[in-house]
Amino acid sequence: MGYRILETDDIPGYLHERGHWEDLDDIAVREVSDGNMNRVFLASSADGARSLAVKQALPWVRVAGPSWPMSPDRADAEARAYLQVARVAPDKIPAVHGYDPENHALVMEDMSDLEVLRTLLNDGASYGSGTSRSVGEFVARLSFATSDFGMPSAERKALIAASVSPELCKITEDVVLSEPYVEHEHNHWHPQLDDLAAEFRADARLRTEVADLRHAFMTSGQALLHGDLHTGSVMVGRRDGAEVVRVFDPEFSFVGPIGYDLGLYWANVLVAEARAQALGTDGDHADQLALSWEGFETEFRRLWPSRVDTFFDDAYLTRFLHRVWTESVGFAGTEIIRRIIGFAHLTDLTTLPDPLQVPASRRTLLLGRELILHREDLKNPESLRTLAV
Repeated sequence: MGYRILETDDIPGYLHERGHWEDLDDIAVREVSDGNMNRVFLASSADGARSLAVKQALPWVRVAGPSWPMSPDRADAEARAYLQVARVAPDKIPAVHGYDPENHALVMEDMSDLEVLRTLLNDGASYGSGTSRSVGEFVARLSFATSDFGMPSAERKALIAASVSPELCKITEDVVLSEPYVEHEHNHWHPQLDDLAAEFRADARLRTEVADLRHAFMTSGQALLHGDLHTGSVMVGRRDGAEVVRVFDPEFSFVGPIGYDLGLYWANVLVAEARAQALGTDGDHADQLALSWEGFETEFRRLWPSRVDTFFDDAYLTRFLHRVWTESVGFAGTEIIRRIIGFAHLTDLTTLPDPLQVPASRRTLLLGRELILHREDLKNPESLRTLAV
């Protein structure tokens, strides 16, 4: 039949055809699409005892329509990433019940009983006790398993070849790692940030350091990444009395520098801290960066004895982790900057009342620049916490 865009009324028959649902008289479907890129539907039985989610990649950016074409092949990258994570950290992602490559559609666990972490934080909630540590562990398990430390050379080369994503990587290279530092139609910002936006574009040293990070993003194939790991890609809640953390939406997944995933999460944590400061609310945001790094480092070190190539000794591990840390700090800075004067802004700041939004945005922009310029000098989470608070 070929690729077809699914509508709400198509979902019951689609799930039945794919062997996921038997009784078509006992199914209700609603669309819950929320992100920029895809359509998402929830199917449930009348008694609520059974439910599934269907996510389909459109041939364009959903919020822009056909004027911004985008290959739906990105769903292949998402399915591939879920497959890799399921082997090493199945408790940290939604269960995937099937992938339809023809229609670029995933049938997945319904997570509507959970909340998007960013939404909770914007509403003033605190992080769960294990949220950030769990995110760090997720990055460690995925990155170790798909690195030269955890995967035999032939398998890894096959993974790299299969995971090439030129279109989506180009978006990151441009939107995150170049456009905010030049004149570009995608860029926009609050009018009272005109001076800082111009200052950043004129800052030759900043541009050189961003170029260094951009080149690392383009050339460093350390491990398979989530590729878009922010607080909007994490769902949290409780099931059977236990804390649940699910990382989702890895459609930007590719083989790249591990620090990019950590840096994106840290940037979002630091922006959440800026929101809390502006509102004068108590929060534990600044502590989350340390917790996620501790989760990552502890888990990576735990896995290290199982490495496939023992020529890499413990001294090299220390050096490698230092490199990951330093690049994470830098990438966090680029993510902060692009979220304020680049293309896609964060509701953490944009939903603040105007008198609060501008000073919070200014402080956070300056923090982003410091992270990029001084990433070699910021040696540990405490040094970042001092800058942030």
